[in-house]
Amino acid sequence: MGGAVGKAGSPKKPWIPETKIEAKVVEAMRRRETHGSSIKSFNSIILKFPKIDESFRKCKATFEQFDEDSNGSIDKEELRKCFHKLETAFTDEEINDLFETCDVNEDMGMKFSEFIVLLCLVYLLKDDPATPQAKSRIGMPDLEATFETLVGAFVFLDKNKDGYVSKSEMVQAINESGERSSGRIAMKRFEEMDWDKNGMVNFKEFLFAFTNWVGIDDNEDEEEGEED
Repeated sequence: MGGAVGKAGSPKKPWIPETKIEAKVVEAMRRRETHGSSIKSFNSIILKFPKIDESFRKCKATFEQFDEDSNGSIDKEELRKCFHKLETAFTDEEINDLFETCDVNEDMGMKFSEFIVLLCLVYLLKDDPATPQAKSRIGMPDLEATFETLVGAFVFLDKNKDGYVSKSEMVQAINESGERSSGRIAMKRFEEMDWDKNGMVNFKEFLFAFTNWVGIDDNEDEEEGEED
């Protein structure tokens, strides 16, 4: 139970990834964090919501293209075909792991918001320093620019660069915005991100919270209502 000791002298236990894919995402995020972030405040992230939302919507056609049976979700076989078309070099095991990681409802099908999260994880995982930097990692340059913004937002929040965002880091980030009610806002935002309530937010949890913040799920419900 020793763990590392922080600067303030309080014990700090290193966080252990729960799955192979989480470990790879954390490793990729830590590599990315060495380059820093262009984002300087939480308010600047909020101001980007409309542009991010617009970028996500443009991806809807891609989602529908891979949803071959048009049932509103992508199954494992459809996802394999998607990876093949995007020319992403992932093994079947990695594809399965990504699918299970992003299928938060465990209904064996990825909804649009889950598909967005998966693509962003793939974008981060393909940031391999051992390979020359390609112009496009997943063949979607416009969406990749949005993903880079999301990666940058997480890097900004993760003050100690360990691949996770803690409650104290969230408080610090929002305090820097200078809002009078920053403490309460920070707690609310953190609770929205910390899905499993373990006190640490990984990149996947952050992405799912972000799709909620910009209204992806709300618009999905509206579209379903129009179809009924």
